[in-house]
Formats: sequence, structure tokens, C-alpha cells
Amino acid sequence: MRLVFGFVLILGVGLAGFAVYMAKNYIQGYQAQLEQERAAYKPPIETVDVYVASEKLEYGQRLLKKHVKVVGYPKEHLPEGVFLTEEELFPEGEDEPRSVVRTMEPLEVVLNVKVTDAGADAGLTYQLAPGMRAFAIRVDVASGVSGFLRPGDRVDVYWTGSVNISRERSTEVTKLIQSAVRLIAVDQVSNEDDSASATIARTVTVSVKPAQVAALAQAQSTGVLSLSLVGAGEESIAENIEVDQKSLLGIVEVEAPELEQERKCFINTRRGGELIKTEIKCADDSGS
Repeated sequence: MRLVFGFVLILGVGLAGFAVYMAKNYIQGYQAQLEQERAAYKPPIETVDVYVASEKLEYGQRLLKKHVKVVGYPKEHLPEGVFLTEEELFPEGEDEPRSVVRTMEPLEVVLNVKVTDAGADAGLTYQLAPGMRAFAIRVDVASGVSGFLRPGDRVDVYWTGSVNISRERSTEVTKLIQSAVRLIAVDQVSNEDDSASATIARTVTVSVKPAQVAALAQAQSTGVLSLSLVGAGEESIAENIEVDQKSLLGIVEVEAPELEQERKCFINTRRGGELIKTEIKCADDSGS
């Protein structure tokens, strides 16, 4: 009887220990899974409804309601110039729609800088920022960077002409007169997205301030203008640059020494009413 009782006791203790072990494993597994879920949990992203292109939109195209649709966009990363309501995007309805000034791909956000005002065409005036003016510069294959200029590029403008040093002398000078001015048109093309093959332009139009217009007009009428293409990521502004023939060739002017003039002595003799001037050897000359 005691043997049976002992066996039952041992069996009960074993079952109890096994139950505790299983419960411990279950609790640990549950806690680990809970920690994983907590780590993987992310709060929901707050979105805002914005208008995007429902299809590819080309430069100059009239923007109609069928060309756009509303999608949710993360509020935290909302770009500047988006349209949140139909009244903002179509203030005059489809009777006076906006025009596209930059090509947009499907699902690309419609921004204020990519479209004109309501009822306006995609013309050159929308390439000008407030206070800026358009000025045309005559170019050829040499001065126009071999036809590789595109609207939206930035260029340095150099002037080459003759400068008077004195009344008798002049020299040819090349000088940087405008730095990093923006091109808004090449010939009659003002579309920055135009990917046509390179052509030799006859004129380029730049966006400059009124004072710069006067400087460029004066420079163009008195000499030759050349353009130098600025790199897309270049942020520095070129400093004042001026090169003439002497600095180009490394010529240094040396002033000629002054020659000592020979001293001459004279005596004056009056004969009647006539004064005669006769040269003689000076008293302090060597060998006298």
C-alpha cells in the first residue's frame, strides 16, 4: 500500500512539474510574440487628399478634370504648391482651364509650378520670376556652346571687344559680365522638357534683372558675346574675370630707360640787329 501511495505521489509531482514547465514555455512564447508585435506595430500614416495626373501630361496641354484624380498623400511629406480641392485647381471651371508648363507622368502630383494660372497659355511670360525680364542674345556655333543649350540651363556671359588704353593705343579684352543667368528659351523653344536633338540656335533668351538688360544690350552692341555652360550642380558664382592679349600671352611691359640728353653750350653774338648763336665746347666736358 505504501508502495502504491509513493508511486502515485511521485507521479503527481512529475505531472505538476511538467505542467509548470509547459505553462512557463507558453507564457514565455506569448510574451516574445507580444514583444514582436509591439516592435512591428507602426502608427497609421496621416494622409491628405491631393490631385495627381491620371495620365501623362505634355507641355502646353490644357488641364481638364479628366486628366487628374485624387489620391491620399502623406501629410508629413506634403510638397509645396499642391492642390487640395477642385476649387483650387479649377477656379474658373473647365471654361478657363490651366495649361501644363512641365511634363507630368501618371500619378505625379500636380504642383503650382507645373501649371499656369486659370485660362492662361504656357507662354514665355510664365518662365519669368517677379522682377525679371527676358533678353535675347545672338549666338552661333562657337558662342552658343555648339548647340547644346536647353531651356532651364544656366550660362556665364562673356564680352569680347576693344578697349582704349590711351588716345593712341587700344587692346582686345574678354570679360565676364554676367554669371549663372538662366536660359528660358532657345530660338522659339521654351519647353524645358524638350528632348529634341541638338541644333545650332541663332538666339537664346535669358532671364535677367532690368539693370542686367541694359548691360547686356550695351555689351552686345559694342562687342561679341559668348556663353559658357554652367554645370547642373554648380552653386558657386564665378568671380570677376578679365583677360587681355598681354595677360593671355604672358607679356610684361618694360619701360625703356630714359636716355640722358647730350648737353650743348652756345655763345650769342650780336652783329648789328642780328643775334648769332654759335655752339662751343662746354667748359666742364671731359678732355677740356
